[in-house]
Amino acid sequence: THFLSHSLQAKMSRPVQARRLEGIDKNIWVEFVKLAATYSKVNLGQGFPDFPPPDFLTEALTRALGGGNHMLHQYTRAFGHPPLVKVLAQFFEKLLGRDLDPMTNVMVTVGAYQALFCCFQALVDEGDEVIIIEPFFDCYEPMVKMAGGTPVFVPLRPNPPKDGKLMSSADWQLDPAELASKFSERTKAIVLNSPNNPLGKVFSHGELGLIAELCVKHDVLCISDEVYEWLVYDGKQHTRIASLPGMWDRTVIIGSAGKTFSATGWKVGWAVGPDRLLQHLRTVHQNSVYHCATIAQEAVAQGFQRELMLYGKPESYFVQLPKELQQKRDWLVQSLDGVGMKPIIPEGTYFLVADISPFKSDVPDVPNSDEPYDSRFAKWMVKNKGLAAIPLSAFYSEAHKNNYTNFIRFCFAKEEATLKAASDILQKWKQEKNSS
Repeated sequence: THFLSHSLQAKMSRPVQARRLEGIDKNIWVEFVKLAATYSKVNLGQGFPDFPPPDFLTEALTRALGGGNHMLHQYTRAFGHPPLVKVLAQFFEKLLGRDLDPMTNVMVTVGAYQALFCCFQALVDEGDEVIIIEPFFDCYEPMVKMAGGTPVFVPLRPNPPKDGKLMSSADWQLDPAELASKFSERTKAIVLNSPNNPLGKVFSHGELGLIAELCVKHDVLCISDEVYEWLVYDGKQHTRIASLPGMWDRTVIIGSAGKTFSATGWKVGWAVGPDRLLQHLRTVHQNSVYHCATIAQEAVAQGFQRELMLYGKPESYFVQLPKELQQKRDWLVQSLDGVGMKPIIPEGTYFLVADISPFKSDVPDVPNSDEPYDSRFAKWMVKNKGLAAIPLSAFYSEAHKNNYTNFIRFCFAKEEATLKAASDILQKWKQEKNSS
């Protein structure tokens, strides 16, 4: 036994985890999803709808399950179920104004999340720099690091309107000189997310033109996360950077059936781009997940076939959903504004960010704390008020986490009853403040 215990100790003293995991083990969602599950009465934290997907989509799934084609329970093509890549190619031909080959210009992934992972693993090398615009969807930074790359951050800077009006996500802008200064011969790619999570910013044609010019000038790739492409409000247009001069050849577009059809648990996403880039994504894909669920791809393909027929017509889901979400957004904006939590009106997405400054007096400050204030505020709010939201600092790099600590992110892609319950909590909280 002496020998046995000695050899066990010897075995367990060397580090087991790979070096690429160092410093990326913390994940805001793991912590906040657990808090929300434990304490929240109303969860406006994580970005998923609590209303059902459209009937035509669930009916397509039911048909696929019971329709007698038992091959839909077996493997399909690794890089995408043929009916789905075909209809995605047809759809994107329309959107981009160019011919696409479904077999080489489209790849289906396990949600947009895996499409992102494939991009970074396939295109980023040790020492490559990747520009990330802050605030950013939090997985970009660890995914870049895991590929051996170095993230380089450039912020959107708020320019509050002078007339006392509510701020819009359009008031958060890149400084052109600052952006240009981040490009160098080490820059391999820039990650663009428009419409942007968490702010809801929809980058204007001019802003995208500036990014495109820099990409062409420095021969840089663009990883364009466009999962909220259909969710733009107030008659705004989503511009696809791949359609700008010189950009098709250097851009991977990433999309999501979860966000497009309000079915986030289906985990069907895609990458669209030139074969010269997608061939490398396919290598990562075939050596990781290999293949996505056949039956979900079949149902999503039928959803897109319907939308292709109804494209631009009032009964199209892609026309109806943003209308509904815009009403939900406006409702939440009014109720937050009514209690003094100043919302930043988003131009797109599921999300809006609100300024918590007027409520800070309720949540004790901890001097010299490592944790950003908004994170402590969000934890206090879920535990004491039963309302879950996500701190904005979660969408910033370590170095900049403490620059924007007066904001939290709410998700408004929720049933009316959920939004009303959130509003009631805030109203009650405000009354308690006023009477104390």
